Amino acid sequence: MQIRINGSSITVDAPEDMPLLWVLRDLLNLTGTKYGCGMGACGSCTVLLDGEPVRSCITVLADVQDKEILTIEGLSKDNSHPVQQSWLELQVPQCGYCQSGQILSAVALLNETSDPDDEEINAAMSDVLCRCGTYPRIRKAIKHAAKTLRKGEET
Repeated sequence: MQIRINGSSITVDAPEDMPLLWVLRDLLNLTGTKYGCGMGACGSCTVLLDGEPVRSCITVLADVQDKEILTIEGLSKDNSHPVQQSWLELQVPQCGYCQSGQILSAVALLNETSDPDDEEINAAMSDVLCRCGTYPRIRKAIKHAAKTLRKGEET
């Protein structure tokens, strides 16, 4: 089966009912997407599918055909995306396990809303659980990234 991932078309030899998470990690060696709960509840495995956050542990290969998948590896090769820069600058992660899901969820939010308020951030980010409780730093980093992105649009 042909899939589009991080801007490239790739042939994958796997059953159509294989979870996307296992395709990414085991077949394509894209290990930035993490296994958390395996039930779509924690959000650690979040990737973007046509720009929308989805849980790759419960999204099967058949569901991604003819769609664009974006993983954390595809966001930028050098951590230069404004969301990644904000995460680093504001030292968001503690353990870091959920961060690829957090970052991609934040990217999806900022693609929809250029200046999200706390309520919008909380709603968009509530599905990705952080056991370390870095939610205040996550919110601050999203606002910082939004400001950076808006400045970039002005130039």
